[in-house]
Amino acid sequence: MKRRSPVRDLLFELGSEELPAGFVVPALDQLERLFRESCISQGIEHGSVCRFGTPRRLALLVRDVAANTPEISRTVQGPSLTAAFDADGTPKIPALKFAEAHRVPIERLERITTPRGTYLSVTIEEPGQSTISLLPAILTSCLRGLVFPKSMRWSDVKAVYARPLHWIVALFGEEILPVIFADVQSGRNTYGHRFLDPKQIVLCSATEYEATLEKAHVIPNIQKRRQLLVERISEAAREAGCELRSDDELIDQVVNLVELPSPVTGTFDARHLELPPEILIQEMKVHQRYFPLYDQNGALAPKFIAVSNTPVRNRNLSIRGYERVLRARLTDGRFFFDEDRRLPLTEWITRLQRRTWVAALGTMAEKSDRIRMLGGWLAESVGQSECRSAVERAASLCKADLETGMVGEFPELQGVMGREYALHSGESAEVALAVFEHYLPRSAGDTLPTQDPGALVGLADRLDSLCGLFAIGKKPHGNKDDFALRRAAISFIRIVIDRSYRFSLATAIDHSMALLEPKLSDNAKRPLPAAVKESLLEFFRGRLESLWREDNRPDVVDAVLSAGCDDLVSASLRLRALAAEVQRPDFALVIETFKRVANIVAKQAGDVAPAPVNPTLLTDREEKALHLEITKLKVDIHNALLADDFATALNTAASLREPVDAFFNGVLVMAEDQNVRGNRVRLLMETRELFSSIADFSKLHSPGTTPASTSR
Repeated sequence: MKRRSPVRDLLFELGSEELPAGFVVPALDQLERLFRESCISQGIEHGSVCRFGTPRRLALLVRDVAANTPEISRTVQGPSLTAAFDADGTPKIPALKFAEAHRVPIERLERITTPRGTYLSVTIEEPGQSTISLLPAILTSCLRGLVFPKSMRWSDVKAVYARPLHWIVALFGEEILPVIFADVQSGRNTYGHRFLDPKQIVLCSATEYEATLEKAHVIPNIQKRRQLLVERISEAAREAGCELRSDDELIDQVVNLVELPSPVTGTFDARHLELPPEILIQEMKVHQRYFPLYDQNGALAPKFIAVSNTPVRNRNLSIRGYERVLRARLTDGRFFFDEDRRLPLTEWITRLQRRTWVAALGTMAEKSDRIRMLGGWLAESVGQSECRSAVERAASLCKADLETGMVGEFPELQGVMGREYALHSGESAEVALAVFEHYLPRSAGDTLPTQDPGALVGLADRLDSLCGLFAIGKKPHGNKDDFALRRAAISFIRIVIDRSYRFSLATAIDHSMALLEPKLSDNAKRPLPAAVKESLLEFFRGRLESLWREDNRPDVVDAVLSAGCDDLVSASLRLRALAAEVQRPDFALVIETFKRVANIVAKQAGDVAPAPVNPTLLTDREEKALHLEITKLKVDIHNALLADDFATALNTAASLREPVDAFFNGVLVMAEDQNVRGNRVRLLMETRELFSSIADFSKLHSPGTTPASTSR
């Protein structure tokens, strides 16, 4: 029976100057991963890994770390028996050398039988190692392996870290592990809150870490600190008589800016509410990390919550400081807003001629013109000709706000300011909304355009970017996607499916490439348009695959995409229908039957030219019955496909399973007569065609099922 090694808790804390909020969680992810990987490679057993992080510290508390690694018993294989001994059993040189290498008498060598014969072997017992002797190198390696978006050096040290490192705690139970990084050596001393309890704290053991820090006014557990933050800002909002809207992104930022969240409520001049609410919210959230407050009617209130790292004695003094900073920002925002509106939005368009989008693809003014023409074409293609004028007008204006002072100062407000300035310039509400909505969705969880003009301008904008950048060799590679083209393609797909726009993706790419041709014609090294289109279509297919595999079986996604995805809406409907059908218990048999049809057709397609089935060559009862059934069902399936009723089409085609199984059981497909064989293969081709426009059944799998009969 294996004896369990004694266990201890391990604490590893890195204390530094304040880290940027966005560095904390990714660094903890890396630290935990590196530690776990090292433990696996060294054979160190341990329990749960608790993570702690604040602006000043990253820490792991690992429970129940084994004091020793397990003993290892391994068998080493030597020479074969025939190579090791003579016929009379006298050891040969290979056997003697093998025994000598492992320091065992020749008589103690063992024999093992393998598929290749009998070999000599020896069992080696390797004792476990002391974990305390391995951990210093492991922790040092983990620390050196951390990668931050930005790192720095300090003093005259060569090592780099996100911010200057001040202390390292490395405790295994009660013992200090020697870890040195830069000019810092590990110990058992940590520090509490910078202002409320700045003195040095001596930790006697790893286990007391969290409780000790909480007494020193630091909440090291991120989730516990997050919960406390939410409770305190919610209470502050209630006391102010306002509502606080859920904002996980802002909470996740603020929670890693403080070690002890202490909210205060401030106000700003109500006259600033005349500004678009997005400006105020942007100033508060993005630039100051304040929480906006709303009145009982859901309108923005002239109040905010700021979160301090320290409970202050003079709250009024603290509030005035937060208000003063926001006042300056809002005053700047009002200045830009008023100055920008001195000119109509159309005046800003001319300035786009001096703004380069991408050197090889021209200016932003040229891009806007391409968006206008492509947007108009898309409007006609999807049957929205009545909004073509709004699409073209919005496309002409959609990038104009990039030249304004407000967007220059706050780039995140592009589109928002375009909408506001369009309304101020007398543009219709439809056009103004489209100027804003053409940027939607801006992220994975963002809303989609609510009206056709904005959706169509957004599609034209993204397609122009995709085609142009692919044409000049700027497509994504690995993790490198400088122009966020993956996001652009996914947004394109989401909009098309959401709005049920029916058009050929390949044709749209051709049209976009034709508009780009004047900019590309001077580039002799550029790929041919056909190659760009092929690459783009494969790129879209990859995005569909990654998008759909989140909620669907991979084989179902592959089967649908293999049948084509030029019509994105059709592909989406086919996926929905097939995903529902494969849940039926009896559909596994349908899959097996039609996979068999597809496999035979694929093998024989090269030898059998496509042609109608010749009824006069049908001799067996089963093949006549199958041909009759196919003829009857063709019209029903065709009508269902025209109506996008793929569920009915699948059910109708699935009813062929029994006559197909009967065909395989009663008919020899590979008949000696070449004409009869070809006719039977053509009959199977017609069977396959009933499904081929929906999905490629050869891609589907049905675990636990077998075909109805053996292959003939």
